[in-house]
Amino acid sequence: MKKVSMMAVVVSVALSACTAQAPKANLKTDIDSLSYAAGLSQTQGLKDYLARMEVDTTHMQDFVKGLNEGSSIDKSDKKKAAHMMGVQIGQQISGQMISGLNQELFGEDSTQSISKSNFMAGFIGGVLNQDLKMSPEEAASFSQTKMEEIKNKEMEKEYGANKQEGLAFLDKNKSEEGVVSLPSGLQYKIVTKGTGPVPSAENTVKVHYKGTLVNGEEFDSSHSRGEPTEFMASQVIPGWTEALTLMPTGSTWMLYIPEELAYGSRDQGPIKPYSTLIFEVELISFK
Repeated sequence: MKKVSMMAVVVSVALSACTAQAPKANLKTDIDSLSYAAGLSQTQGLKDYLARMEVDTTHMQDFVKGLNEGSSIDKSDKKKAAHMMGVQIGQQISGQMISGLNQELFGEDSTQSISKSNFMAGFIGGVLNQDLKMSPEEAASFSQTKMEEIKNKEMEKEYGANKQEGLAFLDKNKSEEGVVSLPSGLQYKIVTKGTGPVPSAENTVKVHYKGTLVNGEEFDSSHSRGEPTEFMASQVIPGWTEALTLMPTGSTWMLYIPEELAYGSRDQGPIKPYSTLIFEVELISFK
């Protein structure tokens, strides 16, 4: 029983900010001890969870009150159970769903937000199947499409200069000696002309490469790692796939890849959204 007492001390410290009193444990049997230990073990990580849920730990007495209310609901009391479930989901909507959507759409811009009242109108309308402006399936498709539009618009506002810089570079580069422009927008220049076979998108290629931004900043290089890289030609950005399936083995090409054939609006660390990319690629072999 000494071990159980030590665990009780841990709990009393963890909930020191709480003025509510924990019920006295009455550990007479193994089942009593198991029951207590099982309940206590479930509190591991609870403080971190409550912090993520933005629960103010100065109000732990109210948390315990709600905890007791929720745990004392009789399963046969359908009305009370439904009400408590509504409270839980409502808290998730307020604390996670809406804030998560805002984060995904607007990032750190706290001046913008989706409409909570319209969100609730849609949510409750779906629950009650009343006054629906569209079907749930249509709503899911519309939400995904509209979110992409809004996210891209926000990204354009923040990184539009990146896109314009890339367009200006490609417009000038297409006139450079030896540069070939393809209908897709991809540009390339042959540095070393290989004479080997050309891989297909299904082949695994072995390459050496160096990647830079249009300002000359290097963001990746197999040379710096001291060995070539292998991957399936179809499992890279579209600009790479298109170029690799045109390159004879033994070739070294300079690739000038517009953002829509690279990472587009995705942020890839050193590669910011809408970045035009430049690669020097040596196709060593494929299988």
